[in-house]
Amino acid sequence: MFALSTLARRSIGVALVGCAFLAPAAIGAGVTEDVAMGIRLAELLRAGRSVVSNYQTLINDPALGDKHLDSERFASEAIAVYSKNTGQDPFSGELTKRDRRLLEAQIGAMREVVDEQQDDINRAGIGFKGFVPAVFARLLNEKFAAKVGNEALVRVTAPEQLVRNRKSLPDAWEASIIVSVFSDPKRAKGEAYTDVTEVEGRPAFRMLLPEYYTESCLSCHGEPKGEIDITGYPKEGGKAGDLGGAISIVLFK
Repeated sequence: MFALSTLARRSIGVALVGCAFLAPAAIGAGVTEDVAMGIRLAELLRAGRSVVSNYQTLINDPALGDKHLDSERFASEAIAVYSKNTGQDPFSGELTKRDRRLLEAQIGAMREVVDEQQDDINRAGIGFKGFVPAVFARLLNEKFAAKVGNEALVRVTAPEQLVRNRKSLPDAWEASIIVSVFSDPKRAKGEAYTDVTEVEGRPAFRMLLPEYYTESCLSCHGEPKGEIDITGYPKEGGKAGDLGGAISIVLFK
């Protein structure tokens, strides 16, 4: 296991309030910068998913051809959602060259995903297109990894029993946090978990942010458990407020 002076293998609790974070004063400056960057990447991912969710009725309208939801409009709206949710632009404040590069890569990946989905989005005569927030997130994270995977990785995972796409199964570190940390009733809801450890044999900062079902999630993930939802999967029987997944961030050192 890689050791990084006194920070090695030290878990750091970060209470999220909106997009802001409260970090213990003892945390080193480099780690707090990583926490802030992890939050930016997670919030930008969430913003993109929100845009996909908000436009499901439009995307799935069989009577319309061109939906006028091109990549530039999509990226602009995702940035606007990010700014509304966090109170700041994703590029605000002092950013390192690496951080700016990662944010630009994430937005670029977002545009590429939407560009590649244009034929399906604009196909008339077909209702449900299958371009749902979870699919968008997976495609976005794959393109992001192709661009900057030597520097950072972002993925969405979940408790193993809730994972629909096997590519999204939690790795050993993620699974241990989901089972032993996020399930602790004494832990503040929404509190992220961070660590300095190894990924693929390289020293890395890791961050896992829990996500909970909202009412809008329950049409696919709610009750009755086992009923087939619009995507063709059986519903999980979840309730609003249940742990439904987690955003995993890796920033290589």
